[in-house]
Amino acid sequence: QVQLRESGGGLVQAGTSLRLSCKGSGRTFSDRTMGWFRRVPRKEREFVAGLDWSGTRTYYADAVKGRFTISRDNAENMVYLQMSSLKPEDTAVYYCAAESPYSYDSDHVLPRDYEYWGQGTQVTVSA
Repeated sequence: QVQLRESGGGLVQAGTSLRLSCKGSGRTFSDRTMGWFRRVPRKEREFVAGLDWSGTRTYYADAVKGRFTISRDNAENMVYLQMSSLKPEDTAVYYCAAESPYSYDSDHVLPRDYEYWGQGTQVTVSA
């Protein structure tokens, strides 16, 4: 069974840092662009960060650029999201996802182009 499982969420104060982890199982994801998305109630899932299979090309939403860093360890089938200078508006459920190899979106921001998804981890940032 192919799975992505996030961990590392929690309740933190504004201005602090948190690192999310995503563990893949059931297949290797070393050949896939990996992404992090987030969703708040009554809003669409939004792109946060992406990383190509080699780990050399990164993509970030403007809202997190300069504060969040995505990375991966292909040997461990892991993807990470280091979040710094957290703000209350970063509060959301965060999802890890693996992009389909048939995606034509060069920005890698479309949820519909991601084939595998984790169950999500809640991040709450208090003011």
